[in-house]
Amino acid sequence: MILITNDDGISANGIKALTEVAREFDQVIVFAPDGPRSGMSNAITCNKPLKYELVGKLSNVTLYSCTGTPTDCVKLAVQTVFKNAERPLVLSGINHGSNASINIVYSGTMGAALEANIIGIPSIGFSMLSNDVNADLEPAKDIVRFILQKYYDGEYDSYYTDTNSDVPVCLNVNIPDGEIKGVMLCNQARGKWSEDFELRKNANGEDEYWLLGEFHNLDEGRTDTDLYALANNYVSVVPVTTDMTLRFCPERK
Repeated sequence: MILITNDDGISANGIKALTEVAREFDQVIVFAPDGPRSGMSNAITCNKPLKYELVGKLSNVTLYSCTGTPTDCVKLAVQTVFKNAERPLVLSGINHGSNASINIVYSGTMGAALEANIIGIPSIGFSMLSNDVNADLEPAKDIVRFILQKYYDGEYDSYYTDTNSDVPVCLNVNIPDGEIKGVMLCNQARGKWSEDFELRKNANGEDEYWLLGEFHNLDEGRTDTDLYALANNYVSVVPVTTDMTLRFCPERK
């Protein structure tokens, strides 16, 4: 059974496209925020109750709307409507906008996928490099279908058989907007945002600060990163976990 969520809200075109493909593989439960929750990362709701409601059912797809964050959706679904799922898999997206490089830290889409990883359920986050809510998602659907087939064929299992043999699969998949030359397994590029806040006046004459920013690729020149793949029209597939141990630390006892 497949659980689908996102951070753009249950009505977003991306989650509809993801559901259309996922239902070809298994029974689907969509359990998503009732509105946009972008930039939520792994935020959880702990100072007020959560609510969810059934909003639709068609063939092998059941849809629920939730008042919480993407991470809330995974946590609550796993305790309720997805509790007894056989062969569980969590999918998140298709996000409108990139979640490559450091964007994974801020992403509600990947926050949901990583929450599944923490719980112990395989997960895949999908993002497309277009912020246009009406972007053509047909090429992205083809990539989702390709990735899911490889997942069910067991082709991603080997990524975790050495250092993380007890960790379920978690993939961060980013899809170019436009020509797609292929799919590239790669590393997450080091990057950062240099942020600025622009002071504006609202309709009441009050000061407001709007977040602006410029992205900096700190791995410019490397050819094995997600940013390189995307810049060259390849889909980037980055295996990720929530283990943030510095890679050069001595082996832990």
